[in-house]
Amino acid sequence: MSKGQDAQSQLVSFIRHTRFEDLPVELVARTKRHLIDTLGAGLVGATSQVAKEVSAVLLSEGATPLATLWGRKEYTSARNAALLNGIAAHAFELDDTGGCDHSGAVVIPAILAILPLCQRVISGEELITAVVIGYDVARRVLEACGGYSAHNGAGWHSTSTCGVFGAAAAAARLLALDDSQISSALGIAGSFSGGLWAFIHDGSQSKKLHAGRAAEGGVLAVLSAQAGISGPGQLFTARWGGFLQTLAPTTAEPAALVAELGQVWKLLRCSIKPYASCRGTHSAIDATGILLERLAVAGSDIAEVQITLSPFLYEMCGDEQISSLAAAQMSIRYAVAARLVYGHAGLDAYGGTQRRDPVLLAAIARVNLQVDPTFSADGEPLVTLVSKQGDRLSLRVDIALGAPANPVNDQQLWDKFISLASKALPEEQARHLWRAVLSLEACDDVRVIEALLR
Repeated sequence: MSKGQDAQSQLVSFIRHTRFEDLPVELVARTKRHLIDTLGAGLVGATSQVAKEVSAVLLSEGATPLATLWGRKEYTSARNAALLNGIAAHAFELDDTGGCDHSGAVVIPAILAILPLCQRVISGEELITAVVIGYDVARRVLEACGGYSAHNGAGWHSTSTCGVFGAAAAAARLLALDDSQISSALGIAGSFSGGLWAFIHDGSQSKKLHAGRAAEGGVLAVLSAQAGISGPGQLFTARWGGFLQTLAPTTAEPAALVAELGQVWKLLRCSIKPYASCRGTHSAIDATGILLERLAVAGSDIAEVQITLSPFLYEMCGDEQISSLAAAQMSIRYAVAARLVYGHAGLDAYGGTQRRDPVLLAAIARVNLQVDPTFSADGEPLVTLVSKQGDRLSLRVDIALGAPANPVNDQQLWDKFISLASKALPEEQARHLWRAVLSLEACDDVRVIEALLR
């Protein structure tokens, strides 16, 4: 990569020329963990209401049966597979975070959907490399927008607005596009960028569509570029109509697109979720568990919970509306109450029966939120538990479980994966999938992964 190149050209070079041999050993290991985690989330997500409803719409239209639908026997077009598997991976808020936000649910559905269109056999090493590239590009676009709180705080959902570029980058790599085609694919992807946070106010399901639309948009951008359609060569930095000028006019940091490109790997900053809720709730869940241990009481012995949080986190996770699954999974009150009542905030804590549980609803009523404008937008909340005996303890967990500095261990990852995947696949097949992904670099043909997903 030449320092004289513009940012888009440098990204193109990175996408086309990064080799598996360039990837650190730790990065390869972490990539496999994120891949298997995303597949687990997508398999159980295929059973979700939103995935089934969108699937019914698309499959009724008919499509060339090329690509695999995870957890199902049907095949569909590459575009439809990217869309439906992306929706499934994000459906239950179990997918990874810390990339474009939810990079796994965008990048991985896109590259697996594109496999049947590749004119060559794709090895495990090549698949891993494409995943790394996709995560990297998607995150870099978000950082160029000023970062997570700046971009999402403006109302954009970065999983979709920025994720589409990661999907395009990864798919372009597997399809072996040339420089001009890759540049056009990135430029065209800008036309498919979108996604708004308005869902937060009424618990609507549109958020679940964002990952799928980004994956689909990346696939369509790449196929369009491959067919000869051109895209803007200065998509990110054009002074009028450019991505950054339009979507991040006051917060853009264009240098972040290529800062330490090929040296700092963005996948390494991503988190694997231990809970089935918005990442913004996880620190409070952890703090609640730790405080219960320190107080040596059960959740039923807590008279009051006080959560002090930033204005940004309050807007994202402070809504009182929890009637829908989508709303409950965004609620910090619900997450903490679930930890008090059920002892966890996993998927089983968010079912319809649980959301109507009088005991849970009473616990939610005991959780009070206080906004502190001095808290940074990216800062974690302060949780205070008050026991029925009058004891009071407070704690802020700055690094939530699942973060790179506080990762889920191998057993926790396995437990999460098998509990999710076995809801859509026979358990023995899920075990085979686990082994295949964790030894992926030794795989000569990744179609074995596809076969294990259906």
